[in-house]
Amino acid sequence: MLELNDVLLEGEPRTLSLMAYEGRMTCLTGGTAAQRSRWLQGMLGFVPAIGGYISIDGEPLTSASAPVFRQMMAYAPCRLRVEGQIRHYEPPTVQDVFALKANADIMVTNGGLNREIKMVGDVDEEQARWLAVAVLRGKPILLVEEPQVGAVGYLQMQAQKGRIVIVTSQEEAYRQAADKVVEINS
Repeated sequence: MLELNDVLLEGEPRTLSLMAYEGRMTCLTGGTAAQRSRWLQGMLGFVPAIGGYISIDGEPLTSASAPVFRQMMAYAPCRLRVEGQIRHYEPPTVQDVFALKANADIMVTNGGLNREIKMVGDVDEEQARWLAVAVLRGKPILLVEEPQVGAVGYLQMQAQKGRIVIVTSQEEAYRQAADKVVEINS
């Protein structure tokens, strides 16, 4: 179980409480896409909580435990953000993706990645790749930023396999498909 109990993130105007369980999909909605993304970043330990607490199975997230927490999570961004001098991005090959330290222990072939991408659904190529890589990491917690509507069935399937799935979305399809909908501005 992933729990946020009256958490106030640095830079956010309101607290958030939620309990996300294995085998269920939770949809964070409301606010702006940037605010919803900040909450996922907070769950990963990248944005400090200045009030309340975040825990996994009762163990609190701290600056010391954040790296361990992240080992239990897979994160699928909606897009790469342009920062600094980066102007152009080519999608990575499977070798590039799995050469990253965080992904090095995953045994996946080009064929395996391509099969998983085809299962994602009707989304653009970049998002299909991010979702497939996140799922292939095999982590018990899957955090997905602003997935396209075409992936709703795929993400429901991931929850049915026993994962905690948390998506950020304003799309009605995700609100309807989620086992729990949490409004970040209420």
